[in-house]
Amino acid sequence: MKAVAMAGLKWMVAVALLTAVGLSPRAAVAEDAPTCVPPAYLLASEAKLKGVAAALKTTHKLDILVVGSRSSTILSAENSSYPGRLQTLLRDRFPGVTINVMVEMRPKRTAADIATGLAALVAERKPVLVIWQTGTFDAIRSIDPDDFRTALGQGIDAVKQAGSDIMLMNLQYSPRTETMINPAPYLDAMRVVAQEHDVPLFDRFSLMRHWNETGEFDLFSPAPGIDLALRVHNCLARALMAFVIEAAQTDPAEARTQR
Repeated sequence: MKAVAMAGLKWMVAVALLTAVGLSPRAAVAEDAPTCVPPAYLLASEAKLKGVAAALKTTHKLDILVVGSRSSTILSAENSSYPGRLQTLLRDRFPGVTINVMVEMRPKRTAADIATGLAALVAERKPVLVIWQTGTFDAIRSIDPDDFRTALGQGIDAVKQAGSDIMLMNLQYSPRTETMINPAPYLDAMRVVAQEHDVPLFDRFSLMRHWNETGEFDLFSPAPGIDLALRVHNCLARALMAFVIEAAQTDPAEARTQR
């Protein structure tokens, strides 16, 4: 049983690494022609990104910092994973705004590990928005959900006190790894903390599960290829862009006319 569990975790790591690799010529069409349409309720947020709205409308400069793991970074080519795609999409949508999406890779770190350094990280990078991608390693390590919840709150408070907006992004969905780890307590904790601290939660887990169940992607495939990886990341980036715009309550056309 232990061997099976380890194999499952290795598969999850392989998928995470795969989804962060660079572009290939045969994947260009998949990137440029997404067909995935997120359910509207997954793009709605009662919590708002007021700092992002101000940056788009007044300063016309938006720096976003993604704090995550290897699944959010670019290993072999620029703009291949969702942060790079997000930057390109936002620049296209807001041509009069200087937009930069930075990535701070913190692999194999729990939320508590990350939370202790967020204040210093924000002071150094000075982002308008922090996207905190977390939960997977805590689930792998079976961290107490209450401790996970406490760490999330501490991290959110640190970023807000440093003057930046923050939003949470939860775990990746994988039908295989659900048999090896139990994501439910960590997904629930992130929903509760997001509500308590009035910050948006980008539900990556539900989005990927929806696309898998509707046949958009086959995330159960034992041999996911680069085309699948790039399609998933491109779709996530498009959904994330829509989510940020919604949470900022910003009309791209209005931002252009105010330039």
